[in-house]
Amino acid sequence: MEVLSTQGRFIPNYKCDIQNNLVAVIGGPNSDICLHMVTILFIYKIPQLTYGSDSVMNNGNQGVFFHQLFPNSNHQYMGILKLLLHFNWIWIGIISREDDNGESFVQNVLSVYSKSGICLEFIERLSKETVSTATSAVLTDFFPMSYRIMGSHATAVVVYGEIYTMIILRTLIQLPQFDDIPVKTKVWIMTAQMDFTSLPFQKGWSIDFIHGALSFASHSKEVLGFQRFIQNRNHTSEKEDGFVREFWGHAFNCFFPNSKIEIENEEICTEKETLETLPASVFEMSMTGHSYNIYNAVYVVAHALHDMHSSKYKDRVMVDRGQWPLLHQKPWQLHRYLRSASFNNSAREKISFDEEGKLEDGFDIINWVTFPNQSFLKVKIGKVDPQAPPEQVFTIDEDAIVWPSTFNQAHPLSLCNEKCRSGYSKTKKEGKPSCCYDCHPCPAGKISNQTDMNECFQCPEDQYPNNVQDSCILKYIYFLSYEEPLGITLASLALFLCFITALVLWIFIKHWDTPIVKANNRSLTYTLLICLLLSFLCALLFIGEPGKVTCLLRQIVFGIIFSVAVSCVLAKTTIVVLAFMATKPGSTMRKWVGERLAAHIVLSCFLIQAAICTVWLTTSPPFPEFDIHAMTEGIILECNQGSAIMFYSVLGFMGSLAIVSFTVAFLARKLPDSFNEAKFITFSMLVFCSVWLSFVPTYLSTKGRDTVAVEIFSILGSSAGLLGCIFFPKCYVILVRPELNNRAHIMRRKK
Repeated sequence: MEVLSTQGRFIPNYKCDIQNNLVAVIGGPNSDICLHMVTILFIYKIPQLTYGSDSVMNNGNQGVFFHQLFPNSNHQYMGILKLLLHFNWIWIGIISREDDNGESFVQNVLSVYSKSGICLEFIERLSKETVSTATSAVLTDFFPMSYRIMGSHATAVVVYGEIYTMIILRTLIQLPQFDDIPVKTKVWIMTAQMDFTSLPFQKGWSIDFIHGALSFASHSKEVLGFQRFIQNRNHTSEKEDGFVREFWGHAFNCFFPNSKIEIENEEICTEKETLETLPASVFEMSMTGHSYNIYNAVYVVAHALHDMHSSKYKDRVMVDRGQWPLLHQKPWQLHRYLRSASFNNSAREKISFDEEGKLEDGFDIINWVTFPNQSFLKVKIGKVDPQAPPEQVFTIDEDAIVWPSTFNQAHPLSLCNEKCRSGYSKTKKEGKPSCCYDCHPCPAGKISNQTDMNECFQCPEDQYPNNVQDSCILKYIYFLSYEEPLGITLASLALFLCFITALVLWIFIKHWDTPIVKANNRSLTYTLLICLLLSFLCALLFIGEPGKVTCLLRQIVFGIIFSVAVSCVLAKTTIVVLAFMATKPGSTMRKWVGERLAAHIVLSCFLIQAAICTVWLTTSPPFPEFDIHAMTEGIILECNQGSAIMFYSVLGFMGSLAIVSFTVAFLARKLPDSFNEAKFITFSMLVFCSVWLSFVPTYLSTKGRDTVAVEIFSILGSSAGLLGCIFFPKCYVILVRPELNNRAHIMRRKK
């Protein structure tokens, strides 16, 4: 009101001089002071420029003459959110002022931050009257609030305040020390409205609490000549206002001889004190965000005045030493020139306002670093630039950040509970915020490969979870190979039996003219031995990687060879029976005895089995396929039989031949031993049938290479049974008891 009155007189609404006309007011740093001022200044339509806060206007009309040298706070809210998400600080606390601006901030936090997965452990509001109230009342309110804040689990605490909020924050942090209560280190995230301020009695307090803190600040740059201007400030000059002398005394703990109050035990202020010697906690030599906004505000007014006078008197010449004559003017006329002001300051940065009268600029992100001498350094480690491309609106250099000493330069965590590590998933706690959860292991067959996953997921079909269920391992393709012990063993056994069979065949060929070889048809004997030799070699088709050709050959070759072998046994048994029947007087069976019958039996069985196999190959042939579900850790490469009916038809026909052979041999077992093999064939068929009867359930109950191994065992076992039971007794006679292998001995046995 003094400024609005005649200079030297305090008479509201009265002004008689025209030499000191108020054209604009630069106000700050507290929003409440600015709001009180704008209420009065609005009546006189005098523009106001505020530099310290983005204020909330209660009356929309007041904003017409209100200009803010402070960026839009929405950009700051977004920047804080980006900062919290960047460091994954999802469990935080908030300290705000108990006013309209503080409520606006909290409402923005609650509505926007919660949607991004950030939860609040506490919200503490600082009363506006806190600094001025009685000490007892302050302690009554502050002690419980201090314990709640400093004892909370939230490491990241957002402080929304203004220039004097730092005084309250320092007090809150200091209180728990009086009760020797352990406190948890916090990472303070301060808004741009705040700055380091303290009362005289706080000068000796430690400032370590702010080490590693992060804050937002109005974008600023160092202005040429600012350091020199600060250094040339002289408290003895008559032009200086009383504030400088008062500040000088408090800062250097001295007093002036002409001061009305002299303080004992303090030195007299001299002209030797320099601002450079003061720690930053007392006075900062660098240009802060607030200082930079004041600097720009002065130039905004100067440019607006220049533009206004230029538009009115552009045709007039300069008079009175080159200055424009200041004629009578209305304050509201300056408004549109202020709103449209746009210029580059001496720091080469563009200054302009948006449509709402707010500075078109962003925020710097500052990291506070303290030193033992009560000084600190504010290091710019990022920025929020709303005019940058979307991917560059928020930038931060994490490696340049100095964290509080307690964290030993490790990235601080601010979580409700420890993160769920890989292999676990989150489960919500009933009655708790979404940021608080339990961790449960992934169910069988699922994994989680990141921390804090909401759900576990299945591995791709060709992969399986590892033991700790945090990654997928490529499944191994399983088949019976020659490189594994089982494959080598079976292949070696097959080759060994093949060699034994070849040796038996060589023995029989060498002794082809002996009675024991001639008995029961030499051709059938040779054919049977060759079939057994091929059956042992056939087992090798089942070892190795299944392919299209091998899958086709496996069962077909196996079925035909075994059918021929069993048909040879059947033919040998039938010939034995018919031979004894033909010896009876008047028997008509004599004409059936001979090689023609054996050939018909073998050929008929071969053609029937070949026909079954042909139908199989024509309708639904075997083919290789991958079974990805049979095993957890592997993919089975196997031969799909194509048609299970045809497969069991091949086995069924072969089994029918074996049963018939066994039955005939069993009935002929009591015939004289010298001429027939009925007993040996009976034992061989018993072994053969036992092997293949046990094969079926075993085959159906196994998977993959085990199934193949079962079939190989059955092939080798049944073939070895035929070879051993039928031919080893004869080889024994041929090699060990040759005296028994002659016609005379046979005739004596017959008699």
